[in-house]
Order: sequence, then structure tokens, then C-alpha cells
Amino acid sequence: MAHIVVLGAGTGGMPAAYELRQELGSEHEVTVVNDREYFQFVPSNPWVAVGWRERAGITFDIRPHLERRGINFIAKRCAEIDAAGSMLRFDDGETLQYDYLVIATGPRLAFDDVEGAGPHGGHTASVCTVDHAEAAYEQYKQLLKDPGHVVVGAMPFASCFGPAYEFAFIVDADLRKRKLRDRVPITYITSEPYIGHLGLGGVGDSQGMLESEMRNRDIEWITNAKVTKVEAGRMYVDEYDNAGHVIRNHEAGFKFSMMLPAFEGVDAVANVDGLCNPQGFVVVDEHQRNSTYPNIYSAGVCIAIPPVESTVVPTGVPKTGYMIESMVTAIVHNIHAELQGREPDHKGTWNAICLADMGDTGAAFVALPQNPPRSVAWVKKGKWVHMAKIAFEKYFIRKMKKGTSEPIYEKYILKMLGINRLK
Repeated sequence: MAHIVVLGAGTGGMPAAYELRQELGSEHEVTVVNDREYFQFVPSNPWVAVGWRERAGITFDIRPHLERRGINFIAKRCAEIDAAGSMLRFDDGETLQYDYLVIATGPRLAFDDVEGAGPHGGHTASVCTVDHAEAAYEQYKQLLKDPGHVVVGAMPFASCFGPAYEFAFIVDADLRKRKLRDRVPITYITSEPYIGHLGLGGVGDSQGMLESEMRNRDIEWITNAKVTKVEAGRMYVDEYDNAGHVIRNHEAGFKFSMMLPAFEGVDAVANVDGLCNPQGFVVVDEHQRNSTYPNIYSAGVCIAIPPVESTVVPTGVPKTGYMIESMVTAIVHNIHAELQGREPDHKGTWNAICLADMGDTGAAFVALPQNPPRSVAWVKKGKWVHMAKIAFEKYFIRKMKKGTSEPIYEKYILKMLGINRLK
């Protein structure tokens, strides 16, 4: 009997555990390790930050749902991975042996890269966790009492720009409903070289569509922006031209700010010799397996993917839901193959498909494959995307509670977008 440990219980780790149990049957042991007792549906956090959702609606206790499927659960922080010895060491000194390890930790949120940034002792809010989103909502309620300038955006090395765009548009929509929008200027500040870059070099006419949407909503922007320091109510920003020269120094005052931080690998993963790139992301081959430690697989935001293109201010590459689902499925089939004495032969489908809510409408971005040249590259806008995002939230949470492993993107979203099943 083999013991497969999944490190992380997010949108990659939970489906990985369920798929492993379904694929491997009861012959092998599956254990999930997570530093929290609860699952949180991260895509809903921008809604939490304006009071459109509450924690109870997007979180649930992990243990009963996993154990009902015959999956072990350990709610502890992994302090160290002994990759050579195939062992995890926890904060309390206890250890856990594994035959195969699936790393699905998500990122370390590197607020400390910018002085004064972040919700922990800094001056910017975040929607990266439900705790952060709840804290952001408390600050947002103060803004509603005393309106003023709002700054939203992404720091250098941020890897997922969608939530920043979503939050800017959601705040705009919420303020309009409250008849306060005329008292709250909004500026979007981003490391992207242009609006709609998204870490992907643009998708279809994402630049034109998003710029038009921002103009229509009176949202100003600064691109090629490197935030250098944040003080209470003030952000310092260097704006670059495309040749890499600073063309303007901004001091942006704000009453409320939500900025996505740089993403890096979590410490326990990043500290393993030969496992990660300099940012601490796990290096994997086409089968999602690390070459130094072939019994370690990885999926999701924590893996290393080269940037689509070089940008003046560093930008990371997003890992969207469809991509993560395909990585997880490949890992499960490849571990099963190894247990049967065969070589791994499954590959993830690295395509970018994203549904972005805009408060009262939404935008769907599709890049197949993620890196150019692409067979499909388009962006479409409509209220149907807003409704689809809500449906996706409810379906995915229900799926994680039930313990099913069917891929939501292939079954529903691809069909809705008119895309045939991808190989």
C-alpha cells in the first residue's frame, strides 16, 4: 500500500484528494495536510470585501467531508519537507512519511517585498484570503462613512491580476448602488505594461475592452507601475516607459487601498534544495513531476511557469481554474500509472479560461493555449458572465462538500463558451 500526501486543501488540493481516492480505490492511503481546518473559496473574496458575501457562505470545515470519503486530514502547518527522506515535519515536531507528495499549497503572499504594504501591520488591504477580505470590509465600511480616493491594483511580481480588476469594478458597482460613486475617485495601479495584459500578454482585445470599461466607469489607471513604499493614506509609485526608464514619480493619496502582493513559494517548499526556482515555485516537467524528486508532483499557483513575455516591471503568470483542474487530473493518472509499474504519460492542459465578475456584468477570457501562438484568444463581456461566476461559486463549493471530482470547467463552462472538450 502506498501513502499519497496532498499538501494544501484549496482549489487544487481538495480536488486532488478526491480524484486520488476515486482513481486509486481503497487500496492506497490518501492524506491531506492543511494549516487551517476550513476550506475557503478564494474567488469569492472580492465579494466578501464589499459585504456581498459572508464567511459562512464560502467556507466549510474540511475534516468531515474528507473523512467521509476515506481520506485522512491533518490540520497542521508543515514547517519542513525532507524531500530526500520523503517526510514532512510539522511545527509541533511530529512527522509524516509519504510515498508520493502532491504540493498544492498556493503561494506565499509577499507583502513584505514593499515597505508598508499588506493588512498585517501595513496600510493596504487584500482579498487573497477570507480573513484578509473580512478585514478589508471593515475598512471599506469606514470609507462609506467618510468617502475618499480608492486605489486598487497589483504590486510587482503579482501573478493573478483578475481579482484586482474584479475588485475595482465591484467597488464601482457597489458605490453606484449606494449613490456614493461621485464622492469616491478610483485609480487602478498595476505592474502590467498595459491595461488588460493580465500576465498573459493580453487575450484577444482584452486591452481595448478593459480600457473602455474603465473609461465608462471613470476609473483612472497607471500602468508599468512599481510601488516602492506605502504609508498611511499615501502610496509611492514609479511609472516606467517601455524602455525601462522612470518617466514619473507618483504620490497617490488614498482613503482605502486594495493591492495584490507579489506571489512566492511558501517557505517549507521554497527551502527544499533542487525543488524550486528562485521565486520558490515548484519546477515540474510536462507530467507535473519534479525531476530532482520524482515522487513529488505539484499543481496550481505554487508551480513555476515562465512568463509569457518580459515586462519592464515584473509580472507573474496566472494559473486559472481550468488549468489547475487539468494539472490535478494529470497528476492523479500519473501516480496511478507509477503504482502499476508504468511510466507517467498524462499531461495537463495549460489553457487559460477565466470568468471575471465586474459587479453588474462580467468578462470571460479564453487563451488556448496560454502561451502564444494561440488557437483561440478572445474576451467576451456580458451579464451572463456575472451569473456564470455566481453559479460556478455555488457549484464548486457544493462539489467540494460532496466529495465529487468531476471537472466543472469541462462539464459546464467550456460548453457554455462554445468550446469543445480539450485534449
